[in-house]
Amino acid sequence: MTPPLVASGPELDSAFAALGDPVRRALVTRLARGDATVGELAEPFDLTPQAISHHVGVLRRCGLVEQRREGTRRPCRLRVDQLARLGTWIDEQRRAWDDRLDALEQHLSQEGATR
Repeated sequence: MTPPLVASGPELDSAFAALGDPVRRALVTRLARGDATVGELAEPFDLTPQAISHHVGVLRRCGLVEQRREGTRRPCRLRVDQLARLGTWIDEQRRAWDDRLDALEQHLSQEGATR
């Protein structure tokens, strides 16, 4: 079982670091459409299945992807719940900055009105 992401700390750091790589972002995008094996994930890339396995491993360790056994297949699945936690953190940051910018705009308007 992959540990859940938290609002701060190494789990969040590792998830954002993992998504900093364009191949891993492409894998997340592909897995958003449905489960796939490493071989299926490797098809559109000019990379070996071993290289794709490495990227999947990074995504697994940070909790964004899980892999299970189905006979001889090992399909990968996107952990949408974990991805949603990243989205929630981003939304919280956006709201905080929107509030700060609104307060600054209000302050500047008041300053302009007093001059």
